[in-house]
Amino acid sequence: MSKNTAFAREGYLRENYHYFHLRDTAGQERDFHFHEFDKIVLLLSGRVDYFVESEVYALEPWSLLLVKHHTIHKALIDKSEPYDRVIIYLDRKYFERIFPDMGIMDSFDSADRLGRHLLTPTEAEREELKRCLRDYEQCEADNGAGAQALRDTLIMQLLIRIRRMADNGDAAAQSEAHYDPKIAQVMSYINENLCGELSVDVLAERVFLSKYHFMRLFKAQTGVTVHTYVRQKRLVNAARLIREGTPAAKAAADSGFTDYSAFHRAFRESFGMSPGKLKK
Repeated sequence: MSKNTAFAREGYLRENYHYFHLRDTAGQERDFHFHEFDKIVLLLSGRVDYFVESEVYALEPWSLLLVKHHTIHKALIDKSEPYDRVIIYLDRKYFERIFPDMGIMDSFDSADRLGRHLLTPTEAEREELKRCLRDYEQCEADNGAGAQALRDTLIMQLLIRIRRMADNGDAAAQSEAHYDPKIAQVMSYINENLCGELSVDVLAERVFLSKYHFMRLFKAQTGVTVHTYVRQKRLVNAARLIREGTPAAKAAADSGFTDYSAFHRAFRESFGMSPGKLKK
């Protein structure tokens, strides 16, 4: 799998799907990026917060994150715990061509439309997922007759289970549930008022905290400063608008940027490309 880390469009999928089981002992922070393919993240152990478009999700073991192609996202990984996860890249066109009437990728579409990217499996669903992963990883070492067809079948079983989980209403839109109530309140306020005054003083006053206590609490809860969080939210919102066809200058203004030159620099710094390249 080759990567071009100079640009926000990251990774290339030359197969119908690609399955990774990755284990890291050191934490890391990824830049915002997006893919040309759909992506599943299944956390097995550790803790990671995912910024997905305008939402922040706290993943816990056996959480499932669905990331549709072209969706801007970023992982903020807890450095105190080993990070063990399965990531699957999916070529949507392949699955829709092979199974045109099953709506196998609909769960990604609904996640994107509703802003509900996180699935929290029940205990029974966890056991089903464990069996799927165990069977697939055992099959990966099999080079015998029909092994590839068997792997394809197991991936299809996994996608069907995920689709059923989403259909059963197990999508967990609990993007801020693990945060202190005051911090969750501020995060919601930021999301709803990107064009407003979002200084530390204003936000701290809204939750009746001193400026410095609020700054320390916010950083401890989210892993980033208030300024960085607000800027990321505004940049992601602007990127979404640009991708939908809004002119860059208007997208910047509608996301709370008053200086287009400063926006352009921040956009390039965060995404590795100019706003104009994003929509190409």
